[in-house]
Amino acid sequence: MLRQILDFISAGEPPRTAPDRKLAAAVLLVEAAHRDDTFAPEERSVIASLLTEKFGLSAEECDRLLSRAESINASMTQLHPYTRVVLEQMGPAERIELIEMMWEVAYADGVLDPEEDALIRRLGNLIHITDRDRVLARQRVLARKAAS
Repeated sequence: MLRQILDFISAGEPPRTAPDRKLAAAVLLVEAAHRDDTFAPEERSVIASLLTEKFGLSAEECDRLLSRAESINASMTQLHPYTRVVLEQMGPAERIELIEMMWEVAYADGVLDPEEDALIRRLGNLIHITDRDRVLARQRVLARKAAS
């Protein structure tokens, strides 16, 4: 009887597959954008640009990926599944690049919120990025912003 109940409950559920590195990166970038309780159009635009450039996506592919990441973010309760994918599927240089992308998103609206800063620091630790590399990534982003 218990087996029938469990079968009934799980019927119709799509198979759960692990996210790939593109989706993991998109989810973490969207989380960074939402961390200050707003998702400004500038932030979405920066995320789309970063994902397109990083993964060589078409506009349509990027829009689908970003929509999926936003949907996941709306109901997400933990970052671990996504940071695990980053650790498993990205090398050290690519993880540093992801942190740099997060700084780009955090500064997209012109203001670094303390919650955004705390999230990037936490994610840096979770994906094994040193404080030094995290700070250097931030400095590169600030230098590009100052030059433009």
